[in-house]
Amino acid sequence: MRLWIVTELYYPEMTSTGYYLTKIAEGMSKHFCVKVLCGQPNYLARGKKASWHEILNGVEVFRLRSTRFDKNVIPLRVLNMISFGVSVFIKALIKFRKGDKVLVVTTPPNLPFVVAVCCLAKKASYVLLIHDNYPEVLIASGKAKPNSIFVKLINLANRWLYAKAEKVIVVGRDMLELLKRKGVDSVYIPNWAELETVEPKEKKENKLLNELCLKNHFVFLYAGNMGHPNDLESIIDCAEILKEHQQIHFIFLGDGAKREWLERQVATRELKNVTLLKPRPRTDQIDFLNACDVGIVSLVRGMWGVSVPSRTYNLLAAGKPILAIVESGSEVDLIVKEGVGWQVEPSSAPVLAETILKIFNEREKLIDFSKRAREIALERYNLQEALKLYLEVLKGGDIGN
Repeated sequence: MRLWIVTELYYPEMTSTGYYLTKIAEGMSKHFCVKVLCGQPNYLARGKKASWHEILNGVEVFRLRSTRFDKNVIPLRVLNMISFGVSVFIKALIKFRKGDKVLVVTTPPNLPFVVAVCCLAKKASYVLLIHDNYPEVLIASGKAKPNSIFVKLINLANRWLYAKAEKVIVVGRDMLELLKRKGVDSVYIPNWAELETVEPKEKKENKLLNELCLKNHFVFLYAGNMGHPNDLESIIDCAEILKEHQQIHFIFLGDGAKREWLERQVATRELKNVTLLKPRPRTDQIDFLNACDVGIVSLVRGMWGVSVPSRTYNLLAAGKPILAIVESGSEVDLIVKEGVGWQVEPSSAPVLAETILKIFNEREKLIDFSKRAREIALERYNLQEALKLYLEVLKGGDIGN
């Protein structure tokens, strides 16, 4: 059977979506004839041009033309989405055949609708992989109002999309519950940790901390996307509350729509307990994820059931306790409750500051959190388990049957 995987991001673009879809494609190539429709790199590997058509690790890859404007400027990002959608539509109508199976991810959000139309036209079937739930992510980010006509139209379109899908896959247990409330059956397959490249390392040997002269500080690390769905405001407010505690330091590493705001806040508030770093390649994860005592994962209020930050899993792989600024009952909170960290509600800077002081004062307990983090990454959040579940779904079965 031919399996098409449609995603804007694919190797050599190794942001989280690019990494996960690349690994799924390569893993499924042992069981299907796998072909990929994707775009040219436009995130971490922006500026690099890959081959338009090639075979990589048993997967035939077709890269499509589209605009590659700055993704952090919303009107330009919309143009990227539209142009890529048009390219996918044309290529899919040419390439898809009756009986083909298609796995499509919700990045960008218009992509599943384009693929669904093409599958119906060519009598192929599609499996929907939800990394972000729309319109909820727009509402949580303040980009749309809950009762607006725009949101109602998205919900109407989603009902059609879900009804036509052969299967719907979600990456969080809260996402499973959210879709259930909408009357949609879905399958939970969590993302995984990069255990092949990320492992715990001694803090005293960390190159990054040595470069920053922070090896004697108690470090909290936020590494990843700095977008509208991420609660960076609480962390910065907390850093200001704690700026007299000289041993406690915050490192932010990444890029996104809130990066410039973050830079201004650090400068204006004169936060000497905060260090800002540019994004680093995925190959450097073993260094920067180990450059802390505690890793931070944060989402704004309203993101319950909407998305799961992928950095969570690699913090587990590095054996790092997690301070989760997320809503209770969310996927990250459920992971943290397995004995790997602490949860604080979003927009609660004073509570966050109290929690950080408690963590610092009881830092001898971190050893147990660290061991447990690595254990659950090895036991549950690994590539082999994930591929096994994807294979069951894509072969047309139900997980566990």
